[in-house]
Amino acid sequence: MHRNILRTLLFATTWCLMIGNLNAQTFITPANLEKLNLAQDSLSTYSDSTVTVKDDVERMAYNTMFVKKLISVLKTPHSFHFDFDSLANNVSFLKSPNQTFRIITWSLPFTDGTYKFYGTIQLATKDGSLKLIPLNDGTSNITDENLITDQKNWYGARYYEIIPVTYPGQTPYYLLLGWKGNDEKTTKKVIEVLSFAKDNAVFGKGVFEVKRKAANKNRIVFEYNKRNSMTLTFDKQVNLIVFDHLAPYDDDMEGKAEYYVSDSSFDGYSISYQRLYFKENVQLRNEASNLDELYSTPRKATTLFQKGKH
Repeated sequence: MHRNILRTLLFATTWCLMIGNLNAQTFITPANLEKLNLAQDSLSTYSDSTVTVKDDVERMAYNTMFVKKLISVLKTPHSFHFDFDSLANNVSFLKSPNQTFRIITWSLPFTDGTYKFYGTIQLATKDGSLKLIPLNDGTSNITDENLITDQKNWYGARYYEIIPVTYPGQTPYYLLLGWKGNDEKTTKKVIEVLSFAKDNAVFGKGVFEVKRKAANKNRIVFEYNKRNSMTLTFDKQVNLIVFDHLAPYDDDMEGKAEYYVSDSSFDGYSISYQRLYFKENVQLRNEASNLDELYSTPRKATTLFQKGKH
């Protein structure tokens, strides 16, 4: 009898997993799936051209065609569940783990070494209709990198990782790790915070510890020499955002970002709902370790979702 019960439970679990994996695909009809696949090819051509062409005017023209085509394609019922894998080299599609929204971002490189960023947030809808929150890159007008902004004045970046932070009874927020480019001398990366207020996106939140007893920061921006590479990643095993420690390669260059490089050590932020705690000299781990508790304070928040909130 016990064996029969175990078999039944195993079958039910396997069936639920299969249904869950197939569910997203069943939203899109075969005809619409074919339409999306064909449109993806056109989008990929436009997107590649924004990177490969030499002339900035031509680049902008291709980007305009890409934006118009993307909006048209996203109007396809239940497009939220289509992954657009062919665009992965140039465009990021990051979906929240609870499937309530995804943020789409990309950059436009210019011949002078600067960048402009584009993006939109696509909200999941029950009937499959399109609901977007367009993002307008306001970087050139933002003089304070610590400013809390909205979708109309976005501190643009191309995001490559999303980390949900939840706490029972509280509205979740999301940490976004992003590449920002900058100019011919330096590159920037950013740890951004995204939350929602009614139908608006809110960027920035005072959760980043900088020094004890000092005011928290609303976002973290790293700036360093353009030829240098920098690690900025999330270690979910220990609930820690890990990043290279940046320092000038000469003491006389203190405060000049174009001379800052990685010094082979790592710092991090331990995630708690009320505050992200700054940690110095952490180790960048490749796999789980019995030293996990050394990396972060006891978790007061979770990166697991409660359904029904975004």
